[in-house]
Amino acid sequence: MTSQLPRIRRLHAVSADERDALAEVLRDCVAGGASVGFMQPLAPAQALAFWDRVAAAVHAGERALLVAEDAQGIAGTVQLVLAQPDNQPHRADLAKMLVHRRARRLGLGAALLGAAEDAARAHGKTLLVLDTASDEAERLYRRGGWQYVGEVPDFALWPHGGLCATRFFYRRIGDARHAPASAPGSAA
Repeated sequence: MTSQLPRIRRLHAVSADERDALAEVLRDCVAGGASVGFMQPLAPAQALAFWDRVAAAVHAGERALLVAEDAQGIAGTVQLVLAQPDNQPHRADLAKMLVHRRARRLGLGAALLGAAEDAARAHGKTLLVLDTASDEAERLYRRGGWQYVGEVPDFALWPHGGLCATRFFYRRIGDARHAPASAPGSAA
């Protein structure tokens, strides 16, 4: 039996079908207990509205959106927040790493992480930062070479209620001396 690698691609625009699939991934992750900014129950309209905002940021060039697909369609996603303050043009935030429960432990998270790092390099980023409340995600980031910074207690709520701590990580993906002097469109 052969294992098929996930197909990873970057979305430069989000179609209605992709938006629906992304909303389903988000709803599944929140239902499964992921602390990603939403409380349970996550209404379909709220999930769709979130992806509409992400699509607008992708269109504006403020975010990069990557998806992982399996035989059933979009099974995972991650975002890079590219738009940063003028004094941080070398940095991006890795955000909303989501993998549907049907596709966990199949390498999608690692594939998305690698693709996000490649996309960040292509945008001239040399430093990535992220936060997580998930023990499983923390193991993925540590295996991927991310450096643990620290933990903030009671940072957010779990989707079903109750406070949770959040852990912060960073990863250098290039030489900061070769980072852009200023953000595109900003005054240098």
